[in-house]
Amino acid sequence: MDAQGRGRADNIDPADQWVLNPATGEYELRLDPSPPQSAVPGQRRGAAPGPGGGASRRRGTPSDAEQAHETAPAPTVPGPRRRRGAPDEEEPPPGRRSRRPEKKKRSRTKKVLMWTGGTMAFVLVGAGTAGYLILKHLEGNVTTTDVGSAAKDSFSKDEAFNILIIGTDKRTGKGNEGYGDKGSVGHADTNILLHVAKDRTNATALSIPRDLIVDVPDCPTKQPDGSTKVVPGSHKVRFNESLGQDGRDPGCAMRTVKEITGISPDHFMMADFNAVKTLTSAVGGVEVCLKHAVNDKDSHLNLPAGSSKIEGEEALAFVRTRHSFGNHGDLDRIKVQQQFLSSLMRKMASGDTLTNPVKLYDLADAATKSLTVDTGIGKASTLKDVALELKKVPTKNITFLTVPVLDNPDDGPVHKTVILNQAQAPQVFDTINSDVSFTEVQKKKQQAKDAQAARLKGTRSAASEVRVRVLNGGAKDGAAQETLTWLQNQQGVLKSENGSNAPEKLANTTLEYAPDQADQARELASLMGLPGAALKPGKSVTNSQGLPAMTLTLGKDYKGAGVSLTAPKKAPKVEGQHTADTVQCAS
Repeated sequence: MDAQGRGRADNIDPADQWVLNPATGEYELRLDPSPPQSAVPGQRRGAAPGPGGGASRRRGTPSDAEQAHETAPAPTVPGPRRRRGAPDEEEPPPGRRSRRPEKKKRSRTKKVLMWTGGTMAFVLVGAGTAGYLILKHLEGNVTTTDVGSAAKDSFSKDEAFNILIIGTDKRTGKGNEGYGDKGSVGHADTNILLHVAKDRTNATALSIPRDLIVDVPDCPTKQPDGSTKVVPGSHKVRFNESLGQDGRDPGCAMRTVKEITGISPDHFMMADFNAVKTLTSAVGGVEVCLKHAVNDKDSHLNLPAGSSKIEGEEALAFVRTRHSFGNHGDLDRIKVQQQFLSSLMRKMASGDTLTNPVKLYDLADAATKSLTVDTGIGKASTLKDVALELKKVPTKNITFLTVPVLDNPDDGPVHKTVILNQAQAPQVFDTINSDVSFTEVQKKKQQAKDAQAARLKGTRSAASEVRVRVLNGGAKDGAAQETLTWLQNQQGVLKSENGSNAPEKLANTTLEYAPDQADQARELASLMGLPGAALKPGKSVTNSQGLPAMTLTLGKDYKGAGVSLTAPKKAPKVEGQHTADTVQCAS
């Protein structure tokens, strides 16, 4: 049996296997009891002497001395070596093994795992990172789903990343028969798009209402036999139908998020009802606050006004209650869930949790048992990497907000539901996509933007003198002509022309220019809102009039004629947004 298997044998709690070595002052893994020492100095412990004093016993076969250990006195062995400066000890009576005076029994909270660093903060599912054996055990808890190209096949520690966190209403897990819709295939009941900044200084948790009216795109889904089936899309349906309905997998929900927001989720984490129950119990309860007492017969939540500590079934009832807050709708329930998650995150980041190895292990175990993730992050080492990157973000810089919507509009396609607020939502999506924080932007980020802006300063040509050829290098069909029309009719860039498709597709829009065209480049960049990184010194091309011209290649980041590609310097204010360190009371 390998070390991992021995660590799980006989239902031994892994936390109980890490004990303090008084000789070194460090915690060590004890997978099984130590065998008795040999009677011969220098002989391997546990090996019976063979002919001539050699150790002839086969590995794993108990020696005669070991078999007789309980019925006969063990041979006299040299006493244990004392640490320098330690007080003298009395010699033990003959026939008895040397033993140090028994120490006071240690509490469970002082037994530790071999933590290799940090806290596994999955927002919904935070837990401590542990040594290899523990991570392999936790990996065995996690369920993975192959969502194909909807998710990345690996995780990068050097880039910004987006994780779609989904809470389903499927009645999975012991004791959950009374929750959710009876017979539900597991719809996307609670949805949070978590964006973690490239520099790890901040993160944004964007709640997507389950009742938001969306278009669900066609979705390729992996079948049990390994084949791929395309589930047809749906027009004007609630977001929660992007999962479960007609056999849609989490990849369908990820594709729907991209369709709505333009933001591509890199990975997903899906949790069931047990996540809330087990996680809150693992940390010893979560503090919540109510502005008024609640006694909800539907969810069975019964709490007084003021602060309360909840866990288990009571915690699940709290996040599922929708008839006791606000106007009894899903938008008000989202506010309560965000307040709850903020409190849970504060508890997981508190010293009470981080210094308690038993809580950390229980938290990690509970989290992984209730998780389903994509194959790109399903390995223990990858989950650890995700955890350590998330741990770098302070709670004061984690912003919770909800997609701006119009609630129950008169012209809504479905009665009593919500649609995107087109006047506000695009700006929020653009801010997240541009990796701009909704909290205070750090000086180094502002300095980088100032340096970028400085590249565009200097003399500029008049728009009428700008000569440019526009190519489509990965933007939507017709983008080159759309931009050309906008430049000529609205910006006065008359010396411009359509160069058709670029020879290759680009992720980002570029403007290549010769040294003597720098003035023209600065003018066009100013008109179009191009970032400094888009300007590429190089060479000119010859246009249809035989004159030198710049080359504007529209990449996949192109958003439309007149839409700036420069990242916003400041995020918009969204009603109800708050940071994870803010204590709020549900009303």
